[in-house]
Amino acid sequence: MEFRSLHRDTPIVLNLIIINTIVYVAQLALGGTGNENTINDFFALHHYKADVFQPYQLVTHMFMHGSFFHLLFNMFGLWMFGALMEKLWGHKRFLIFYLICGLVAGFAQMASYAYSNWNNDHFFMTPEYLEAYQNMLSANATVGASGAIMGVLAAYAFTFPNTQLYIFPIPFPIKTKWALTGLIAFDIFGGVYNSGDNVAHFAHVGGAIAGLLIVIFWNKTNKKTFF
Repeated sequence: MEFRSLHRDTPIVLNLIIINTIVYVAQLALGGTGNENTINDFFALHHYKADVFQPYQLVTHMFMHGSFFHLLFNMFGLWMFGALMEKLWGHKRFLIFYLICGLVAGFAQMASYAYSNWNNDHFFMTPEYLEAYQNMLSANATVGASGAIMGVLAAYAFTFPNTQLYIFPIPFPIKTKWALTGLIAFDIFGGVYNSGDNVAHFAHVGGAIAGLLIVIFWNKTNKKTFF
C-alpha cells in the first residue's frame, strides 16, 4: 500500500503511526526510553499507588514505546491489520475501537500491578521501606500500543478467521483464528507464570478480549459490516 493510498483510505492508521513515531523521537530527545526517567514518570502507565501515577497515563502509555523494534513491530501490526479494518469500518469507528482496546489493556495491566503487589500494598511500611517501594513502583512502568493492536488483531481474526498468515519462524501458514488463540494462550501463560520477559502480557490479553467483545457486539447489531 503506497503512502498516498494510505493517506486517502486509512488516515487514522497513518496518523497513529506518525504520532507514535513522533512520540518515540521525543522520548529519545528528552531522556531516552529507559524506565527511570522523567518522561516515563509523566506519561507511562504506573501502579495506581505510585506517587507518579496519573489517570491520563491510561491513554498516553499507548503512544510510547520502549525501543525502536518495539515501535517497529507494533506499527507494522497496526498497518498490516488496522488498515483493512479501517477500510471496512470507516475512520471514526476504527479510532473508537482502537482507543477502547488500548484503555481496556491499560486497566488490565493496572489490575496485574494490583495483584502482583497486593501484599506490599496492605502492609504497614516504615518511611525507608516506603521510599524504596515508591522508587520500585515508579521504575515499573508500561508503555506501548501492543494492547490496542492485539484488539485490532482479534477483530481481524474474528472477521477473517480463515485468512492464512506466515509468522516467523513458523515455516507454514496459520489461520488467523489459530494464530490469535496461540498468542492469547502465550500471554496468559507468560502473565500467570511471570516469565520475567518485560512484556505486559495481561495488557495484551485485555486488549484482545476487548476487541473480541466489541466486534461480536457490532457483528450482532450490524451484520452487513462483516464477512
